[in-house]
Amino acid sequence: MKKSLIAAAVFATASFGSSAVMAQTVGTTPQVLDLTEGTGFFGDTLAAGNSGASFDDHFTFTVEGTTGWTFDAVVSSISRSASTGLDITGLSLYSAAGDTLIAEGTMGSSGAIDVWTVSSGSLAAGDYYLAVSGNLVSADAASFGGAVSLAAPVPEPETYGMMLAGLGVVGFLARRRKAAKQA
Repeated sequence: MKKSLIAAAVFATASFGSSAVMAQTVGTTPQVLDLTEGTGFFGDTLAAGNSGASFDDHFTFTVEGTTGWTFDAVVSSISRSASTGLDITGLSLYSAAGDTLIAEGTMGSSGAIDVWTVSSGSLAAGDYYLAVSGNLVSADAASFGGAVSLAAPVPEPETYGMMLAGLGVVGFLARRRKAAKQA
């Protein structure tokens, strides 16, 4: 009986201690990213009083139609100093099918102004999400925002050449038929 009480006390103390050490995760996820005509804005506002908390927000979107879409995104946050607000630690593009990483972002600057970018050159039709992660470095409220550009694929010069050659052949055949009917 005495050993059971001691074991329960140790277990309870370990449980309380471990939860205090674990960082709280805040943020609103997932959020739908509305890509009107291939562009859109995204972001989140994180409440005050969350110093030491982390966030990992997902912004979902769908690519429709042909393959080869180019994707570019930028995210930033601004605070008075590097010790206030938030610190963005990552920006990544994932395929929603299997949570497959497509592209990792690149940090442009860190500190009072955080800037991250991510690009991908060839997205197929399907569901994707943009992941923004970071930490709140003070008890102040903080926010981040970003923009996305999704552009349709541009045909290669060879494609234009083949199209023009095909139109030339069709024109030649039409002229030949017209000449044959007149003769």
